Amino acid sequence: MIRTAPRRDMDHAEMSPFPLETLGQRIMVLGPSNAGKSTLAAALSARLDLPLVHLDQLQHLPNTDWVPRQEEDFVALHDQAIQNERWIMDGNYSRLMPKRFERATGVILLTSNHWVRLARYLKRTLVNPNARIGQLEGGQEHLKWEMIDWIIFKTPKNSRRYANMVKSAELPSLHCKSIKDLHALYEAWDLSMPT
Repeated sequence: MIRTAPRRDMDHAEMSPFPLETLGQRIMVLGPSNAGKSTLAAALSARLDLPLVHLDQLQHLPNTDWVPRQEEDFVALHDQAIQNERWIMDGNYSRLMPKRFERATGVILLTSNHWVRLARYLKRTLVNPNARIGQLEGGQEHLKWEMIDWIIFKTPKNSRRYANMVKSAELPSLHCKSIKDLHALYEAWDLSMPT
């Protein structure tokens, strides 16, 4: 297991992060709401042939309007998923991150301006409500004021907290701080945008 690769922040001038294989076979993709976690995880899954786990799908009951599962059911599904030898997993759920960090071989953190993420949320819910990668089976995307409040007021603090958690983990990691950085990552690692 690789534990010594450098942690790295993407920089607009830096177009070649460390080799993708450095992240290993169990990769966490973290970041605030609407930062592009699910899309990146799907692209990495296709490129590396790793099983894809969307934590939002484990946390919520299918065929509902994002109704959460019972906590013990979600924890059991999460813990079962991380025990597999190979995966790429997107989502946060901070209370379960310590277990995930123990099993992960690499981490990617996506952060960007909250106004950019709000625009992405509005587009996702108002323009393409059925096109979300990682969408809940049988669920429907629609505008929620609680999510707007979450994006604008709650996630900036979460972004800083996630960055500190990643820095303290002894794992190869990469931090993309903007959409431009994220696009550079797709190009550097020859990732295709999932459809």
